[in-house]
Amino acid sequence: MKVLQYVVLVLLPFISFGQTEAKAKKEIFTKDTLVHVLNNGGKGFESPYLLFIPKGTPKNKPLYLLVEPNNTGKVSDSLEIHMNAAIGLASVSSVGNNISTELKIPLLVPVFPRPKLKEMTYTHALDRDVMLDRSAELKRLDLQLLAMIRDSKEKLKKLGVLTHEKIFMNGFSASATFTNRFLFLHPEIVEAAAIGGFNGELMLPLKRYHNIKVDYPLGMNDFKKISGKSPNLAAFKKVPQFIYMGALDENDAVQFEDAYSMEERNIINSTMGTTVQERFKVCQNIYVREKIAARFTIYKDVGHWTDSHINLDVIRFFNVFTVR
Repeated sequence: MKVLQYVVLVLLPFISFGQTEAKAKKEIFTKDTLVHVLNNGGKGFESPYLLFIPKGTPKNKPLYLLVEPNNTGKVSDSLEIHMNAAIGLASVSSVGNNISTELKIPLLVPVFPRPKLKEMTYTHALDRDVMLDRSAELKRLDLQLLAMIRDSKEKLKKLGVLTHEKIFMNGFSASATFTNRFLFLHPEIVEAAAIGGFNGELMLPLKRYHNIKVDYPLGMNDFKKISGKSPNLAAFKKVPQFIYMGALDENDAVQFEDAYSMEERNIINSTMGTTVQERFKVCQNIYVREKIAARFTIYKDVGHWTDSHINLDVIRFFNVFTVR
């Protein structure tokens, strides 16, 4: 373990390239590297974050930073539990880790808490409760993530890794919902995004649906009140998105009160459908009608998980942008 001024570098198990030339070692990372960055309120983020840099990542060449929000899958007041889940996502097994490893690009994973004392505040999905929370720890997690992105780019540069201005985003399940909502809030910084296993419910680029006002996170009606700025729908519509579901996926967060309020649930169930698969079709039709640059895919014999086929499709989706 090597300790730097601002991070702890953990060298993970690796297989050597067999390249012994000093020049090669200077031009690429020869080991998988996990960087743990402590929270820094002065820089705008109250939670720590992780940076995974896969072996083979080139130095001094502009790369896309991939961001995948953390998703512990349960509430806990223990930061260690959220940290361990984020470490697994960043460096062991996740769609984001697969993308990072295959494309040789850095991956940022925030370690946002999901407090048991605020179990209705679904931080890992960026729900309405957390957008309205004014505590120092949870206030505007979207802005805290922006601050982490800025800080990570500075730290990567010091490690010899250059990054493009825009980022990639990836999410599955709750982190897909976070990604979808973050795209509406900050589309101008995202080059491309992949979203999977999201309960069939996407945020709509509409103020009203079936003549019902749809507020955040269902739609755009009170967007300015929630975000403090007007929506940039033109930019959102241009962000390429790969949106996918398993045909057998019945994981339905809509029906649980920590994910949606009773009012939100009633609007969704009455206008978009009571099942994941119904809502997926409705959202797809709306996104197509509104000319959003999204590609929709459904995978047979897949439930609320991904497999090697899906992971490869997501990698191929992002790879298009790395080779342009």
